[in-house]
Amino acid sequence: MSYELIAILMFSTMMLMLLTGQRVFGAIGFVAVIFALFLWGDGGAEMAFSASMKLMKWYPLLTLPLFIYMGYMLSESGIADDLYRMFHVWMGSLHGGLAIGTIGLMVAISAMNGLSVAGMAIGATIALPELLRRGYDKIMVTGVIQAGSSLGILVPPSVVLVLYGMIARQPIGQLWLAGVFPGLMMAALFILYIVVRCRLQPKLGPPLAKEERQVSWAVKFRLLQAGILPLLIFFFMTGLFLMGITSLVESSAVGAVSATLAALLRRRLTRRVIHDTVRKTLGVSCMFMWIILAALAFGAVFDGLGAVRAIENFFVGRLGLGPWEILIMMQLSYILMGMFLDDTAMLVIVAPLYVPLVGALGFDLVWYGVLYTITCQIAYMTPPFGYNLFLMRAMAPPEISLGDIYRSIIPFVLVMVFGLGLVTAFPEIALWLPNLHYGR
Repeated sequence: MSYELIAILMFSTMMLMLLTGQRVFGAIGFVAVIFALFLWGDGGAEMAFSASMKLMKWYPLLTLPLFIYMGYMLSESGIADDLYRMFHVWMGSLHGGLAIGTIGLMVAISAMNGLSVAGMAIGATIALPELLRRGYDKIMVTGVIQAGSSLGILVPPSVVLVLYGMIARQPIGQLWLAGVFPGLMMAALFILYIVVRCRLQPKLGPPLAKEERQVSWAVKFRLLQAGILPLLIFFFMTGLFLMGITSLVESSAVGAVSATLAALLRRRLTRRVIHDTVRKTLGVSCMFMWIILAALAFGAVFDGLGAVRAIENFFVGRLGLGPWEILIMMQLSYILMGMFLDDTAMLVIVAPLYVPLVGALGFDLVWYGVLYTITCQIAYMTPPFGYNLFLMRAMAPPEISLGDIYRSIIPFVLVMVFGLGLVTAFPEIALWLPNLHYGR
C-alpha cells in the first residue's frame, strides 16, 4: 500500500470517527496511535509519549489557562453588565442603537477574553433579553449576537491565534496585531449593516422611549467609567507586551491578575465567582491540551508518511492548480468542516497539511492565520451544524426557534464573506500593523 493511500485512509478514518460523535481528541489521538503502531510497530507507541513531552515543554502554552481565566473572571464578576449599561444609554436613542451597542460590547469582551464562547454567553444572557423586551426583531438580534460573539477569535488576545501561532510556529505578537484591523473592520461592517437595515425598516430596531433617553450628561459621563477598567486591562495586558516590557506569558498573567483586581475593586470577587471561574477555566484548558496533544501525534504520523509533500504534488502536479486556486479550495474545506467541528478541531486536523503547503506556495503565514480565523468565523455560523448555531439554541429563550436562528445568520455570513474577500484581496489590511511595529 502506498503512503498516499495510507494518508487518505488515515484522514478518512478520523473523519468517520468524528461523524459518529466521538470526542475530537479521542478520535484524532486514537487514529494517530493505531496507524503509528501499524506502520512502525512497537516503536510507534512512543509517538504519543513524545507528543506529550513536546506539549509540556511549550512554555507559551501557559497563556491559554491565563487568558481563559481572565475572560471568565470578567464575565462572572459582572463587569460586562456595566459595559452594556453604558452602551445602552449612549446608543439607545438611535434606530438599531442597542444592536450597535451590542456589537460594541462584543468588541470590548473580545479584547478582554479571546474566546467566542464567553461572548456568546454574555450576549445571550445580558443583551438578548433586553433587546427582545425593547421590541427588536428577534431574527435580527439573534444574528447580531452570533456575529458579534465570533469576533472573540479574531480580536487580540485571540486564543485561536495563539494556538495557530504554536502549531504554525509564527510569532504570537505579529498574529495579534494582524487581527486588529480585520477584527475592527468586521465589527464596522456589522454596524454598517445594522444602520442601513434599521434605516430601511425602522420597526426592526426601535429607539428607546423618550423618558428613558432623558438621562443627564453627568449620568452619561459617569457611565463611561464602566469602560475604563476594560481599557486598563487591555493596555496592561496587550500594550505592555507590544512595547516589549512583558513576554507573552507575562502579559497573560498581567491580564489574569488585572481581571481579578477589577472584580475585587468592584466588590464582586465572591467565593462563588472564584469557584465558577476556576472550574470553567480548568475544563476549557484541559480540553485544549488534550486536543493539542492528539494533534501533535497525528501530525507526526502525517509527517512520517510524507503526506504534506504528496498533497502538494497532487494539487500542483496532477491537477495543475495555481497558488490562489489552492488557497480558495483550502478555505472552502474549512467552511465544510466548520459545519461539523469547532475552530480548534479544524486547526489541529488540517494544520499539519495546510500550513506547510501555504508556506511552500509563497504566502505569508501570518496573513494566512487571519484568513483561517475569519473563515472559522464564517464556518461557526454555517448550517446545518455550525458551532454557534447550537450554542445560541441552548441559550436562547423558547420563542426563538432553530429556524429563526438559521435565518438570522444569512446576512451576517454574507457580510463576513465580503470581509474575507477584502482581506484576501488586500493582505495589507492584516499585515500593515505587524509590519509597522516589527519592521518585517
